[in-house]
Amino acid sequence: MVILSAAAMFFYSIALILVTSRLFHAEGPNRRAVAGFAALGVILHAAALYQAIFTADGQNFSLTNVISMVNWIIALAFTLVLSRIKVIVLVPVVYACSVISVALLWLLPPKYITHFELHPEVLVHVVLSLMAYSALMIAALYAIQLAVIQNKLKKKQLMLSPAIPPLMTVEKQLYHLIIIGVILLSLSLATGFIFLDDMFADGKGHKAVLSILAWFVYIAMLWQQYTVGCRIRTAVIYSLTGASLLSLAYFGARIVKELILS
Repeated sequence: MVILSAAAMFFYSIALILVTSRLFHAEGPNRRAVAGFAALGVILHAAALYQAIFTADGQNFSLTNVISMVNWIIALAFTLVLSRIKVIVLVPVVYACSVISVALLWLLPPKYITHFELHPEVLVHVVLSLMAYSALMIAALYAIQLAVIQNKLKKKQLMLSPAIPPLMTVEKQLYHLIIIGVILLSLSLATGFIFLDDMFADGKGHKAVLSILAWFVYIAMLWQQYTVGCRIRTAVIYSLTGASLLSLAYFGARIVKELILS
């Protein structure tokens, strides 16, 4: 796994250097080259994740493995759409986080063994949860980008660059991502209520409560946008609040248990 992880970090780093070195160039970075090296990183990252998760004892869904898996989903999504939409300004953040998340696979290798083969319905819930979280984390990145662009426009500091997409484009994409994320989060919560008998048990109830609160935050955001319109600042607050609640729900207790108390 160390060799796969090192190779994935190497190719992610090349992609990161290629995109960062020409981020604000008039012609922008060579997207094909960036996507090519990033794709190699994504493939090797997936192989490293496979070795880290599927063990002789069962499926290792440790905190670091789950974080790395979320980063892999986000890196895969950005790599696939890199040639079609103006998201270059976010790419350095995504690939830098991918490098860190791959390093976590072997620098911090705690174990949290599960047996999804015995309960495949739980695997459905977990996959939906990871997809929802990944989509809404991408939305949070878009929200941050939206806030930065608006701030630059207000101060008249924004330079025209292929790395900087139009404000309205980012706002539109933000709501598309929120809608996708809310649908996946709704399915995740529904499968949790149906398949998990201990969803509100001791030590787990906070996950459900925080996830439901995040769902209400996103629903309120979409309702406000649909009825009276949502100002950019308000949309950013909604997006980051929901993302924070989900992060606490998914990782809060596990960070304390696996990394601090271990």
